Amino acid sequence: MPLRATKRGAQRTPLQGDCEILICGASFAGLAVARELAGCGAKVLVIDRYEIGERQTSACGIPTDWLTRLSLQDSLRQTFDELVVHTPWASERWRLPWSFSTFDYRDMCALLWQHAGLADDCFETAKVDGITRGLSTHPPEGLHTVHTDRGDIRAPLVIDALGWRRVLARSMEIQPPNARLSRGLEVHPAGSGSEMELWIDAKYVRAGYGWSFPAREEMRVGVGSFWPSHHVKEPTVRLAGDLGLPPDGYQGNWIPHQLRPATEDGVFFVGDSAGHCLPLTAEGIRTALYFGIACGQELRSVLAGTLTREQALARYAAFSDSHEWKFRWLLHSQRAVGRLTTTPLVSALVKGMARPRISHWAFDHYLKIAPPSFATPPRGASPARQALASVG
Repeated sequence: MPLRATKRGAQRTPLQGDCEILICGASFAGLAVARELAGCGAKVLVIDRYEIGERQTSACGIPTDWLTRLSLQDSLRQTFDELVVHTPWASERWRLPWSFSTFDYRDMCALLWQHAGLADDCFETAKVDGITRGLSTHPPEGLHTVHTDRGDIRAPLVIDALGWRRVLARSMEIQPPNARLSRGLEVHPAGSGSEMELWIDAKYVRAGYGWSFPAREEMRVGVGSFWPSHHVKEPTVRLAGDLGLPPDGYQGNWIPHQLRPATEDGVFFVGDSAGHCLPLTAEGIRTALYFGIACGQELRSVLAGTLTREQALARYAAFSDSHEWKFRWLLHSQRAVGRLTTTPLVSALVKGMARPRISHWAFDHYLKIAPPSFATPPRGASPARQALASVG
């Protein structure tokens, strides 16, 4: 397990003061917000319990076009244009209408931070414990106070990108397994491969799937369950063993599979804290970047004086809510697949998806939930690099 990176000893100085924008969480969602704020001139502070890029909790795969348009190609490890899907009865190849790539977590986070253009002292390691909300009618006007294990920080614009726990919400703490969460675990043994594979097989998981994603010099093998009460360590170890791989380098996480409110009492929620993780596939990186960009755009409007905080909150909430029916449709699909896993019908479904006309239609619509066209090149990129990203 990674060591906690919060400063200790002489470096553990009190963390207090005011800023204009406080981003809590420095993974994909929080860094996407920070990146969108590049050059805004505001005092931005990003805090996280761990150093940037330190704690990977994902298989780290994304449609390749997102990497290109965001100028994150240097983090790319391996690219695939088809998916091999195994059931107990058959295996099928799904030809994708667009390519999918694995990438390095640390490299991508470093690139996103570089694109944000923030000074080193704009990031601090601290554990966020909660928030005291400031209302616009109470002095000091609109300043929220975020409580950390190093002290309190005040800001009028606060973003919760801390993950599925939704730390800054007023509602009751989310506690697995009695919550609408999936769970996933994977290992990262050394090795190589040429195929991106999925297993829809009750031998490994009753409702969910297993996977193997090659990433150049390592393999990412794991199991995810739609039912949070079902453990995934033993089947992950078994799947790795069936592939002739040792269970090295454990990492995993709880995965929200239902959309949550994107705002609450003056706070913006982005990524897993807002349930911005797609049901059925558990793809949350692309959506974290997508909604992070949208949140950052609203924040820039507040800084520019064209929107009030309340107007930005309303617009961002409406944008997130407009995707509710897409998330709901995928959740229905997740439940259906969970019921079919032990029956030959799942094999018929997988075989049908192997037909190019069907797979292209399905995957094109899936991509449009968070389309690459929404991605933006770094604000500080050269015109030539921006042009390259826009046609990528």
